[in-house]
Amino acid sequence: MLPYRSLTFWILIALVLGMGVGYVVNQTVADPSEVVSALGLVTTIFLRLIKMIIAPLVLATLVVGIAKMGDGAAVGRVGIKAVSWFLLASAVSLSLGLLMVNLLAPGVGLEVPLPEAGAPTGISATAMSLQDFVTHLVPTSIFDGLARNEILQIVVFSVLFGAACAAIGEKGKALVDAMEGLSYAMLKLTMYVMWFAPLAVFAAVASTVAKSGFGIIWVYGEFMLGFYVSIALLWLLLFGAAFLVIGRRAGRLFGMVREPVMLAFATASSEAAYPKTLAQLEKFGCSNRVASFVLPLGYSFNLDGSMMYCTFAVMFIAQAYGIELSWAQQLTMLLILMVTSKGMAGVPRASLVVIAATLAQFDLPEAGLLLLLGIDHFLDMGRSATNVIGNSVATALVSKWEGQLREEGDAPPELMAATAEPGDPPVAPA
Repeated sequence: MLPYRSLTFWILIALVLGMGVGYVVNQTVADPSEVVSALGLVTTIFLRLIKMIIAPLVLATLVVGIAKMGDGAAVGRVGIKAVSWFLLASAVSLSLGLLMVNLLAPGVGLEVPLPEAGAPTGISATAMSLQDFVTHLVPTSIFDGLARNEILQIVVFSVLFGAACAAIGEKGKALVDAMEGLSYAMLKLTMYVMWFAPLAVFAAVASTVAKSGFGIIWVYGEFMLGFYVSIALLWLLLFGAAFLVIGRRAGRLFGMVREPVMLAFATASSEAAYPKTLAQLEKFGCSNRVASFVLPLGYSFNLDGSMMYCTFAVMFIAQAYGIELSWAQQLTMLLILMVTSKGMAGVPRASLVVIAATLAQFDLPEAGLLLLLGIDHFLDMGRSATNVIGNSVATALVSKWEGQLREEGDAPPELMAATAEPGDPPVAPA
């Protein structure tokens, strides 16, 4: 049983209350738009508080991590291991989604009026080209990248800046120490903001249910059930991979990231869980040097839940319209999604944009996206939580492969003090 002081406990309570209040509003208020708007404001404030933290946290932790790695060879080695895992995990999530949607066929016999093929969706089908991706990767100004929370641009600058700090030795030590102090301050600020999370969870869930009700879930029940069963299988595979590499500590890893996973699920935003995920991974034993590098990189290149959803959604639309794709076409789609999904980071409604571009590639009706818009938030909850799980596993695995996965009790006192929660034992000074 969860202790009443646990943040997880209060998030669960908020989740249940939010569903109840949202259902009552949906059933009793003729026009719930004003209630939905008021509740949405609470969630917006919370997400803005989180976004306020992300840029300086990524910058500070990554600069310190790279500077303390010392040499470029270590950075390259960690990067290669991380990207190799990302590609493997991407292939597995896309393939599993493709396999499950073919087995379950949720779009076949769908008892919902299909939108006309030319109906506007309001979603651009333009995919990011390689040239766009590369030019977007390098910031023209780090202050511009920080202001817009462009994680990839912050990562590029931080890696180069951290390497420069390491190269100048003692002259850069004061700057690195200042960045380390900033990172701990941002983690402590994260702990303050996180106690606003239950209220934000309540508002997010209540507004969604108040607007859509539970009826839409029954209409698309087979599709949603199939997707969540597939997500559960992907979690099992990720847990299995973690168990093979880090052994019995895999169970503890999943326990440590429980709160950020629930937060991502309830708010349908994996970004909202980033600061807490980083803090929990370091408390678990992941090296700061590795976690501060792999985690932000994973948020751009390792969106396991989102990638599975892309294959699931494209095939669902094809099945709904009675369009059969050959296995050769499906494999081609898989390869296209492997590439296009890497440009998701920072794009609003990124999964729907990627799906729209993929539908256009195979002459599938883009209007099929209208079938998904009503339930997209409920599906986004599952894929956001899965993205957090996938990146947590990736960080733990790379830490282990680098020989930098310490025992849980060996975390630095400064980290434990910065991430302490009510009810935690006092931290002894260093």
